[in-house]
Amino acid sequence: MICLLLMVSPAQARLDQGEEVPNYVRSDITGFDFHDQDLSKSSIAGAIARDANFSGVDLHGTVLTLSDLKGSNLQGINLTDTLSDRVNFQKTDLRNAILTNMIAAGSSFAGARIEGADFTYAVLDSDDQKNLCKIAEGINPVTGIATKDSLECASQGETYKPAMPGR
Repeated sequence: MICLLLMVSPAQARLDQGEEVPNYVRSDITGFDFHDQDLSKSSIAGAIARDANFSGVDLHGTVLTLSDLKGSNLQGINLTDTLSDRVNFQKTDLRNAILTNMIAAGSSFAGARIEGADFTYAVLDSDDQKNLCKIAEGINPVTGIATKDSLECASQGETYKPAMPGR
């Protein structure tokens, strides 16, 4: 019955500690405005979330598997420690996002804006990594890490000067 409830519409699930976390499993949340919300440790798996506003949202520890976020505003989002495999990040705004330790194998970032995004230790397909290195610039305002450094662009044959302060 709980599984059915999660599949029908956005619902609240409880953690063992009694804390509520939002879940949008297989939901259509196209165009929703989640700006600056704490959705950490939630599940947005299999969701359609095109053109949604996730700017400033804390999604660390979230499951985004098989979701479609095409055209969404993800500016300043925290996607640390997320399972984001096979996610459509096409044409998303990921400026100043924190994507550390994110698993994004099989995901697509075509047309995404990534200025200032921190991909440190993110697991990406090698083609995505190469393509992101071509457009990588800026420094994340929270972590202080240069986007090119976080994508390890130097190991992809890119030549540049590290932009990290103090180096």
